[in-house]
Amino acid sequence: MSEKGVARVAESESVARGRATGPAFEWLSTAVRLGLAVVWGWAGLAKISDPAVAAQAVRAYRILPESLVKPVGYGLPFLELALAVLLLVGLAVRAVAVISAILLLVFIVGIASTWARGIAVDCGCFGGGGAVAASQTQYLQEILRDIGFLLMALWLVFRPRTKASVDAWLSL
Repeated sequence: MSEKGVARVAESESVARGRATGPAFEWLSTAVRLGLAVVWGWAGLAKISDPAVAAQAVRAYRILPESLVKPVGYGLPFLELALAVLLLVGLAVRAVAVISAILLLVFIVGIASTWARGIAVDCGCFGGGGAVAASQTQYLQEILRDIGFLLMALWLVFRPRTKASVDAWLSL
């Protein structure tokens, strides 16, 4: 069977399984991948210059024991930047998308938990953070924003094939 024939059979099988494929989906996945890279890059860069403030934001949630506040606060910006770089170059896209989805779920649960307990904090998602006046909280917007980012990550879990990526170059 020729190379084109193999490609047609693979595409027919994908369509039969209810999964459309093709260049349009790869370009859409590329846009999602780069968009999520910008989100993680922005979040990490905003926090990395002042990790003490990032730790203060983590502490304000009152979820973690004090012994974990600094490791999480100081380490989170590096994790976010690593995710950003991997998404930017398109290496291990599906694995990075899974980690991103888990991290975003943790953020959503953390914000919802703080909201439910009546604790007034700025999420610190893009720098800053910590206790604020109750009138300054934006829990609903923050949760909806993170749900949007979560949907982007889930898209990449199921459609990790993207253009201009190391994965494509390596035929992964």
